[in-house]
Amino acid sequence: MANLLKLAMVDAIVNLHRRGWSQRRIADELGIRRETVARYIRLAEKAPKPAIAPIGSDAHGQAPKPAIAPIGSDAHGEAPKPAIAPIGSDAHGQAPKPAIAPIGSDGTAEESGATTARLGSTVGTEGERHGRRSNCAPWRTVLQEKYDRGLSAQRIYQDLVAEHGFNGSYYSVRRFVRRLERVHELPFRRLEREPGDEAQVDFGTGAPIIGPNGKRKKTYVFRIVLSFSRKAYSEVVYRQTTDDFLGCLENAFRQFGGAPRCLVLDNLRAAVSKPDWFDPEINPKVRSFGDHYGVAFWPTRPYTPRHKGKVEKGIDYVKDNGLKGRSFASLVEQNQFLSAWEATVADTRLHGTTRKQVSTLFTEVERPTLLPLPAAPFPAFSEGRRSVHRDGHVEVARAYYSVPPEYLTREVWVRWDVRTVRIFNLKMEQIIVHARQEPGRFSTQPAHIASEKISGVERGAAWLLARVRRLGSRSAEWAEAMLEARGVEGVRVLQGLLSLAGKHPVAAIDRACEIASSYGAYHLRTIRALIAREAPKQESLPFLSEHPMIRPLSDYSQFVHDAFQRREVQ
Repeated sequence: MANLLKLAMVDAIVNLHRRGWSQRRIADELGIRRETVARYIRLAEKAPKPAIAPIGSDAHGQAPKPAIAPIGSDAHGEAPKPAIAPIGSDAHGQAPKPAIAPIGSDGTAEESGATTARLGSTVGTEGERHGRRSNCAPWRTVLQEKYDRGLSAQRIYQDLVAEHGFNGSYYSVRRFVRRLERVHELPFRRLEREPGDEAQVDFGTGAPIIGPNGKRKKTYVFRIVLSFSRKAYSEVVYRQTTDDFLGCLENAFRQFGGAPRCLVLDNLRAAVSKPDWFDPEINPKVRSFGDHYGVAFWPTRPYTPRHKGKVEKGIDYVKDNGLKGRSFASLVEQNQFLSAWEATVADTRLHGTTRKQVSTLFTEVERPTLLPLPAAPFPAFSEGRRSVHRDGHVEVARAYYSVPPEYLTREVWVRWDVRTVRIFNLKMEQIIVHARQEPGRFSTQPAHIASEKISGVERGAAWLLARVRRLGSRSAEWAEAMLEARGVEGVRVLQGLLSLAGKHPVAAIDRACEIASSYGAYHLRTIRALIAREAPKQESLPFLSEHPMIRPLSDYSQFVHDAFQRREVQ
């Protein structure tokens, strides 16, 4: 259920509206929303009579009694008597009824448009001229002094009661303090810029596009206005994306023949990632666009359109003078109309502020001061934030590109075009550049693979042999002979040989390799067995032709002859 305002607040809204106050002014004065003000004004206009007599009116000849009597008031229904009778009041003890009592005053009515200032002015003067004098008026100097010391209304009320015997209510003190807080509204300051210094940019609603089937499509009109000459460029788009925004800006620069030094723009999402008056976060692509053209971007304070008043008026001008009441069959047709309208209407007008023709002032004064355009247009690319996968790659258009191991699971910024993929950290410092790959392909830089994740097979036999040589010369001889005997499959045997160094002494491995070489055994299981058994080296015995244990060959020939003789006899 919506919150309901108190009766006094409702009466103040209605009475101020009847006096000709605008809804905005009433909302600012009473500290409520304009929608609330409008709702109660509509209700008051519909009702023939108010259900309850407003404050200060004569309801059956008696003043209304509040539901709860405020502190310091007479609870028997009689209005409190002021300490000093105000001008125009009945000195016989009857207080006059104010015509209107806006909230925030102590039962007094302020003259329309009057604002009480605390700097160099007497607070409460306006209210005292047109109604009952505030109970706090005799202590105005004390109140001002305490308020200047930064004391709250509650503390000021307590001090008045304790130190000065104040018999009024706390609410009277609070209303008086609120008037002390008011200051005169300062006039806006106009800032005019030098030629070529500034341009202001904004989007507005364009004319609808009506297709052949009669369906209407909404458009947005982009407009940029040079602050000095008021020369402008307009273009209609369907969306307010970053690419649309930068495309319109680039077209405008080409139309002007140069670029301004700074661009004042609203906090539109296409350009500003995070609004901040002191340090806004500009979209990285927009920042790169500014670097390309030498242009600085100045976002305005959020919800402060007057900071770019020239383009605000320019949007209203193109909508009211150029596009109002029109519709087009296509986006191209509307942009062609806008181009002709800018040349024949907007550029030829005598501007109300500069009192000079826009095209003449731009051509003669501002165009020569614009920054020269670069030879090439801003490169077209796509970009986005990416998370590094656990395999050390980021995905871009269904292809995968490696980054250094220290970025694992972190976020990076990626820009890609038809040829290259550039990867940046979040400080927009370039990390690596890859050639664009087809979908499903991987682009992995060798330097991005952690050394712990590179196998010996990938490193090659030469790298493995270099490590085997650290075990000993015999191990190196066995490894080289093994590779020569077993070929490619020996590469994994080398890995196994190196793994033994983590379990056994290097001397034992080197001795086992020496023994295995003597047997011509080139299997890793032989090395493991020799290390476990510590088998001795096989010795080569010399060949002896004569020895006491060896019979001469003549004995063997006689033995054969005798054997044949016995066989013949049988």
